[in-house]
Order: sequence, then C-alpha cells, then structure tokens
Amino acid sequence: MSFKGVKNIGPTIEKRLNEIGVFSLSQLQALTPVEAYNMIKLKHPGKTIPVCYYLYSLQGALMDLHWNDVPEDIKRKLTGQI
Repeated sequence: MSFKGVKNIGPTIEKRLNEIGVFSLSQLQALTPVEAYNMIKLKHPGKTIPVCYYLYSLQGALMDLHWNDVPEDIKRKLTGQI
C-alpha cells in the first residue's frame, strides 16, 4: 500500500508512518493522528518533529485538507492531546 496522492503525506512522512506500521489511511484513522504523532516522536527522540508538519498533516490527510486548512478548533484539540 501507499499514500501516493494523499494530501500532506510526502515521502518523509510516509516513511515515518511505515516505520510505526501504518501503511494506509484506514490504519492511520484507526490509530489516530495523535497516537501516530506520539509514536513517531518516540521512534526519533533526537529529532524535532514539528506539530504542523506531522500532527496537522496527519489530521489533514484524513480530512483531505492541506494541514494549514485544518480548522483551528481541531488543531487546538489535537495539540491538547499530545
């Protein structure tokens, strides 16, 4: 499976998702963007994992929105869960 053509999921984010066992949007949805983000952070403790490029991108992928277009109330809810 692949995230080809999915908004916000470029090669780097796809690689990081694959590293945590996520290979499809349905798997991401089942795991939730917050859990996926936290798992990626744990897997790469020495790296900066920006909230906007990861957490919001993962949510945006599920909503078919650019990460910047995810509504502010959803962004606040997400960041409150990490």
